[in-house]
Amino acid sequence: MGRTLILGGGFGGVSTAVELRRIAPEHAVLLVDRGTHFMMGFRKNDEVVGRAPMAEGRRPLAALAAKGVEVVRGSVTRIDPAARAAEVDGRTLEGDELVVALGAETVPGAVPGLAQHGLNVYDPAVVPFAADALASLASGRVAIGIFGAPYTCPPAPYELAILARGAAAARGADLEFVAFTPQPMSLPVLGRAGCDIVEARLALKGVSFRPKAVAERVEAGRVVLAGGEEIGFDLLLAVPPHRTPRVLVDAGLAEEGGWVTVNGATLETGVDGVWALGDCTAVPLANGQQLPKAGVLAANEGAVVARRIAARLAGEPPTAEFDGEGACFLEAGDGQAMVVHGRFLAEGGPQVELQGPSEDLLAEKFRFERETLGDWFGFT
Repeated sequence: MGRTLILGGGFGGVSTAVELRRIAPEHAVLLVDRGTHFMMGFRKNDEVVGRAPMAEGRRPLAALAAKGVEVVRGSVTRIDPAARAAEVDGRTLEGDELVVALGAETVPGAVPGLAQHGLNVYDPAVVPFAADALASLASGRVAIGIFGAPYTCPPAPYELAILARGAAAARGADLEFVAFTPQPMSLPVLGRAGCDIVEARLALKGVSFRPKAVAERVEAGRVVLAGGEEIGFDLLLAVPPHRTPRVLVDAGLAEEGGWVTVNGATLETGVDGVWALGDCTAVPLANGQQLPKAGVLAANEGAVVARRIAARLAGEPPTAEFDGEGACFLEAGDGQAMVVHGRFLAEGGPQVELQGPSEDLLAEKFRFERETLGDWFGFT
């Protein structure tokens, strides 16, 4: 029955692979990723603040073989959408269907001085260094800085600020915390009322908040903003600007400086048999914003793509559509969490609400992790 080639082993890619094998078990699925493991993104925050290692949310992609998914480790160096093919470390792989789920890349070098003076907390390789730096700081100022938008998992930097402040207080460190963003409010998709709640929670937990802080450059001990203002720091935990992987621009799937444009309901790219989903894409919303770059939304997109491919295989018109529904957790301290729940593609514009904080929602966050890992990899 042919083969589907999936590029990327994050939420979107794994979800597509597992769901497609579930509903079209005779169809071959080949998943390509440069790494060996899938990881729950929020586990990076856990390790930074010294609560738990990232490994607790990491699972080997090789375990997908039990689901009938063939996994190839390698870097995608070229994509030919028309041929539904990709070059992976010099080897050409082809599929009858092609799913692009390569995520977004962080680019510290896009801001002068950021790579030299900040720690990229979105890079798993840097997270242990960030954890050591935070744990060893007895006094001074910690800045959690967002250096561009859109970026992956919008609530994560604010969760990190709250958890890091709590961890510092628990060990008796005398640290000041500030979180800043170039956006006009913390989570614009929530609107002003929802952002007021998030920003009040930051203040309650001892974290200062700076909106409209557009960084021009980073120097030793200070972030220089447009207009000349500065944000001083002794430790800078950074969310660098995000970009579409270069290979997608070279393939003509994204414009320079942009994202892969897809049909929001079907995830089609405009090239027959080629879909794109997750953080490498831009799905416009009715209010002029973009669909948030969030793992749960990518997973939901993947399930839709799998169903549409299965319908094509069966010679039926695809009917599955992505409704833009999903939720993101924001751990809020004191054993509680908030959740941003949205129907982002709803008629008339996004319908978004902020729930919590509550202990039940924190339990739901970890239940989501257990159930997702168990479903995809067969063990929690």
